[in-house]
Amino acid sequence: MPLPPAPTKRAALLSPDALDAPARSSHRGSRRSGDSRADEAAARSPQPLELFDSVGAESAGGATAVRPARRTRSKATPAPVSAPAPQALIQVETKAPVAEPAATPAAAATPQAPARAKRSKSSGPAKLFVLDTNVLLHDPMCLFRFEEHDIFLPMIVLEELDGHKKGTTEVARNGRQTSRTLDALAAAQDADIDKGLKLDTTGHREAGGRLFFQTAPLDYSLPMSLPQGKADNQILGVVHALRDEYAKDRPGQPRREVVLVSKDINMRVKARALGLAADDYQNDKTLEDGDLLYAGSLALPADFWTRQSKTVESWQSGSSTFYRISGPLVPNLYINQFVYFEAPGEPSMYARVTEIRDKTAVLKTLKDYSSGKNAVWGVNTRNREQNFAMNLLMDPEIDFVTLTGTAGTGKTLMALASGLTQVLDDRRYTEIIMTRATVSVGEDIGFLPGTEEEKMGPWMGALDDNLEFLAKGDGGGAGEWGRAATNELIRSRIKVKSMNFMRGRTFLNKYVIIDEAQNLTPKQMKTLITRAGPGTKIICMGNLAQIDTPYLTEGSSGLTFAVDKFKGWPHGGHITLARGERSRLADFASDVL
Repeated sequence: MPLPPAPTKRAALLSPDALDAPARSSHRGSRRSGDSRADEAAARSPQPLELFDSVGAESAGGATAVRPARRTRSKATPAPVSAPAPQALIQVETKAPVAEPAATPAAAATPQAPARAKRSKSSGPAKLFVLDTNVLLHDPMCLFRFEEHDIFLPMIVLEELDGHKKGTTEVARNGRQTSRTLDALAAAQDADIDKGLKLDTTGHREAGGRLFFQTAPLDYSLPMSLPQGKADNQILGVVHALRDEYAKDRPGQPRREVVLVSKDINMRVKARALGLAADDYQNDKTLEDGDLLYAGSLALPADFWTRQSKTVESWQSGSSTFYRISGPLVPNLYINQFVYFEAPGEPSMYARVTEIRDKTAVLKTLKDYSSGKNAVWGVNTRNREQNFAMNLLMDPEIDFVTLTGTAGTGKTLMALASGLTQVLDDRRYTEIIMTRATVSVGEDIGFLPGTEEEKMGPWMGALDDNLEFLAKGDGGGAGEWGRAATNELIRSRIKVKSMNFMRGRTFLNKYVIIDEAQNLTPKQMKTLITRAGPGTKIICMGNLAQIDTPYLTEGSSGLTFAVDKFKGWPHGGHITLARGERSRLADFASDVL
């Protein structure tokens, strides 16, 4: 139900002590992003985007609202948006008791999925994991990710590791780092290879097991159909021999399970066909399921105003309305998470969580970028999630924005439009830097001639398409010469860079766009984000359903890693765009193909 009318009496002021109380940000476990999918049908209904942004008539007693002071940016301990200045009047609205209707499954709040519990150590004997070479080349720190269990490395794995150490690729770097790690473990004090190298001797206290090398030949018999000289089959033979050796209890050698760990699917299939235990390397995944990814928005239940908030405080500051709410919903909220209330016959509310303090949260209504007067470089938002994303892109206090969504949801167009507005009109940033992961959908086209920007030209087709649309909408009646001058001005403020030369750089007051970020590894994502200097804003965009990099999945992508690690940070935000707006053909193809 909508809020009741404002009381006739003048509202009381908050005490200065309450306003100056230290704020904190909440960091909790992952929860499902299925709320946006469940409410997509209701969002498609033709409801106007109504925001509680009006000022004047809604102010209590005709008092003039005061704009809150600008927040100071802290690098040591990030804090959420502070409450408005004490001059703003606080209107306390207490809900009258209302007869609660019978709860229905549709009206009930969508339950949040519990956070993934930390795996407890098993009480039985420790397992023995035999690692394939591709696991060591994928994650050099995998030796310390098996908790109390032991690790066994066949001799053929060391031979293959030696063959991948040359070069400047990511695989070669990982191979060299793994070799240095093995050397450090073998050179530790009181290290005995025959008894196993303790994995916690180099400072990794979470690793309680030992590392064993194959120091003697093992007897095994494999089917004649498997070539004996192939490295994969030799590793399978070692696993077969170890399984037979640890199959029974012996004095000083208890029975234990032997498991092969490999990133190679065919290797795991062959191992299971031979009756051997095999598993994928799971510790590189940020989330076990893509549905657990933080969506950035949350639908308020239909009975939110009657049941979820016993007491609601509201006040106005500038063109925004603030609400302080309490109730069981607050522990599930994050800083900069978007919440929305949509119900038939009632006014809609779209807000962002700006503060979480104890058991209360402060919501701030959004700016409506779907109206023509708030167009950004001639671009208006067309749905709820796009309006959420534009509020993040245009907020100068948000330094890091991640956008995910299917093809045609407007990620690149909104990022470019907001970047051009803040570079050319607001002069907030000096230029736009755009880069992307150069991973081909098909076969590579080979070496390309020209400078760095010319070599990146074929990868930047999305940039050219969107710039053509933005320049066309801004040209007006300037004619051909005017449009050419506008295009030249726009292109002069956009620099296309390659990721291969990013290491060691520092961007000052730049607007950085990282496209196709789903093809980046967590290590590459960290390298790019740490390039940001003072006054720089970074936007990461991608579609997790279009990962072209080998060994990367939705759970282990660098984009998933960034979304999960930055949720709840006061200067970062994320939104999952749900509906495509490119064309009816592209929207239908995304659903059925």
